[in-house]
Amino acid sequence: MIDLTPACDTMIDLLGRITAEQLQLPTPCTEYTVRDVIEHIDVVAVGSSATARGDELSGSGSPAAAGAEDDWLDRVAKHVWEVGEAWRDPAAWRGSTAAAGVQLSNELWAMITLTELVVHGWDLTTATGRPYELAEPTLRACYEHVAEFVPNAPVAGLWGPPARVPGDAPLLDRLVAITGRTP
Repeated sequence: MIDLTPACDTMIDLLGRITAEQLQLPTPCTEYTVRDVIEHIDVVAVGSSATARGDELSGSGSPAAAGAEDDWLDRVAKHVWEVGEAWRDPAAWRGSTAAAGVQLSNELWAMITLTELVVHGWDLTTATGRPYELAEPTLRACYEHVAEFVPNAPVAGLWGPPARVPGDAPLLDRLVAITGRTP
């Protein structure tokens, strides 16, 4: 079990700095704008929180996008905070859950959530020209998961082909390169 809250806190801080003008910017996740990535993060956060709590997974689309535009980012940030809290419970890491047509251990779903937060956090900071810093233990845990999981993911096509980076590149660069992004 690892603590997802540092990645959640970083994402929440990032969401608080995104302006309305930046929502249509392209991201390294080539088919997504900044807004699209945020909506994806929202869906991941809500679904992952449900998995951690053992709740029924429901619906699709961004739950936060359904409300008023003026507090949309605040609602996404609330969902990101909730996912960090939900995975703090050791019981959340036990068992398995079916989501997106795939049955995986809850531990693996938690690590997928971490990867979504870290990699899409990098996407957003790259798109908006902001620095991206995460604590080394968070980066290390995510890197170790991605290095093993992405090449053998149970659903093909989720990630692009890995980018080439030097072996001594910073850990974050090596992590995003595995997911098909060019640091």
